[in-house]
Formats: sequence, C-alpha cells, structure tokens
Amino acid sequence: MKNNSLGVTRIGKTEFQWGTRTYLMGIINLSPDSFSGDGFRDTDDAILKAQQMVSDGADIIDVGGESTRPGADPVTVEEELSRVLPFMRRAAGILNVPVSIDAYKVEVARRALDAGAAMINDISGLKETELVELAAQRKVPIILTSNERGKNVKNILSTVDTTLHKLIDAALKAGVYRESIIIDPGIGFGKTQEQNLELLRRLDELKAINRPILLGTSRKSVIFNVVGEHAEARLVGTAASVAIGISKGADIIRVHDVKHMKLIAQMSDAIVRGSVK
Repeated sequence: MKNNSLGVTRIGKTEFQWGTRTYLMGIINLSPDSFSGDGFRDTDDAILKAQQMVSDGADIIDVGGESTRPGADPVTVEEELSRVLPFMRRAAGILNVPVSIDAYKVEVARRALDAGAAMINDISGLKETELVELAAQRKVPIILTSNERGKNVKNILSTVDTTLHKLIDAALKAGVYRESIIIDPGIGFGKTQEQNLELLRRLDELKAINRPILLGTSRKSVIFNVVGEHAEARLVGTAASVAIGISKGADIIRVHDVKHMKLIAQMSDAIVRGSVK
C-alpha cells in the first residue's frame, strides 16, 4: 500500500518519504499531570528518555508542556515555556532526530522554534489561528488536528473530514506549503468511545485528503475502555490499534512505548507496504 503521491516532507534536516514505511513519533510529556502518568519534572531525565526513544527507533520526538487530558487545568504561557524551553535548547545539540513542539499557543510555539524545534503539533484545531502564519513564516511543517471538544457531533467521519479540509485551507491560505501539512484525526479529542473506534475502523477513508496521517492512540481512554487500565493491557491494546491503524493508512504513529511499537510497525509494514526497513 505504498503512496508516493504524498511527496516528501522535510522536518529539520530529515526528509520523510511518505509511503515507504511508518514513522514513529516518541512522546515526551513535560507536564506533571499528563494523562498517561509519564510526565517529567526534570530536564535531565526527559533528555535521557528522549535519547532512549531515538535509540529504540523514534524518528521524531514530540515535546509538550501542558496536559491535553479532558478537564486538565490550563497553564500560563510563562509556565509552559519554563517546562519546554530547557529541554528544547539541550535537545537541539544532542538528538539526531527532529523535535516537534506540542503546543497551541502561538508564543509557546514561536519560542520553541527559536530554541530548536522543527515542527508544530497543534492538537487544538487552530484555537489560535496565527499558528499557521507562524508555520508559514518559519517554513516548518505543522500537524493539524480535528478536535471536537465542546461540540455535539453526530456523523464523526464526515465532521473530521470537513474539519481537516478547513484547517488545511487555512494553512494554505497563510502560506504553508501543502507538503508541510500533516493531519491528525484527533483520537480522544471530543469523541465518544464509539466515535473513536469508528474513526480507527474507517481511517482509510481519510486518505482521500492526500496528506500524511498521524495516529495517536497510545495509552488513551479508547484503549483502556476496552482492555483495562493496567500497564500491560494498555501496551497490548495500543499495539493492536497501531497495527490496525497502519493497515488503514497511518503514516506516523505517536507513541509512548517506542521500542515495542517499532516492532509492531516493522511487522505491519512488511505486510501492508511490502517494506522490511
């Protein structure tokens, strides 16, 4: 299931050739109230974890300083910057893979790019529309997410498809290159359990948008609602969602457990793409 029509996206110094294999994005949470319980308070520990993720096969490290779990208390720009900037400044000289900033506040994204981030990951659905202008100005890729929080959605696939098209149009209008746009259906962001499962089941229908798809199911409620919350269940449940997601067209998987998910991606790619890289 190779798809060369997506072209190539340059993130930092690395070219991502879509359709050749599935890429892995390792998650570094610098928020103490992370939903997955893996938030780092110490920059040294976070750097060591990121280095291990790269050693285990991560192609990108995604760093966030504010929890995205439902009901989480928002943090100020100053607090978020105090969490992410020390990591960004050190990571730029240590890690040999690009680092993305998981942020929806323009000022946080701007300062993170100044400190060495190579991509913006906006999970908010452009809550601050200036983010696409920033991405265009800095000529960096941006991940656009369909976030349905606060909405009453009936037809989830139609809603996500429409939302992603609107976000892409906004990015293109701001001057972002199409090759620099990655889409995320937003598993867990304002969807019911049934809607999350439907999105996973019908993920391949979003391939018509013709942009690389990032899939983030790792340790989320869509997993533990089915298999339970203990660590092994969440790991195995995540693995199942990743394998099915790849079979349905995911190009990037955003995960906590890079070592295990690398193996899942390799096997899935061998079956789906005919790739053994």
